[in-house]
Amino acid sequence: MTVTTEEKLKTIVMDKLWWDKRVNAAEVNVIVKNGKITLKGKVSNYRAKRIAEDDVKEVAGKIEIDNQLQVHYPPMTTLPTDEEIASNVTNALTENPEIDASKINVSVIGGFLILQGIVDAFWKKFQAQKIAYGIAGVIDVVNELAVVPTKEAQDEEIAKCIGNALENNMDVETGDVNVIVENGRVSLTGFVSNWAAWRAVHNIVSCTTGVIMVVDKLVIRQIIE
Repeated sequence: MTVTTEEKLKTIVMDKLWWDKRVNAAEVNVIVKNGKITLKGKVSNYRAKRIAEDDVKEVAGKIEIDNQLQVHYPPMTTLPTDEEIASNVTNALTENPEIDASKINVSVIGGFLILQGIVDAFWKKFQAQKIAYGIAGVIDVVNELAVVPTKEAQDEEIAKCIGNALENNMDVETGDVNVIVENGRVSLTGFVSNWAAWRAVHNIVSCTTGVIMVVDKLVIRQIIE
């Protein structure tokens, strides 16, 4: 971890959380120790929990993050039942034209939601998850969706498509990123300059036809001064 001190990193993280009004930073405790950032406290919904983690990644790079934030809805909030949450998530998935909701099973136990079934593209797996955690009453999401492409793509074709897209992206130094594809599983190694570049690489890989899994070993060279 390339930072001056753990205290400096904590200050930078807290400043980012205070800046983002989608998160109540007063309820979040940031602990930085041995190259790891732990988030404790509470947030008002699952979306805020994910936003807080993304905020930390923006300023800290790919440092290990342990997100222990607990979702606590306001006391006067009337929460839907598990059955209502499942129904609301299913309806939201059905309304999304890019996702075949008929192949996704939604179950909820105590606000914890499980997605099972199949999608035909890797990015759709996480699109379904994003839709799910935006539904009121969801505390956490377990994403067990399998990726089964409708079109079989050769590994060489997948690698070529990813390589071409990386070359056309201004955020990525293509010579620093190594891509290996085996049976639709993409392994990423090498370096990127910051979190924006990391996201660009992942967006490209996730949206490439034929990809069913991503193994990420990229290192972010971001330096906090």
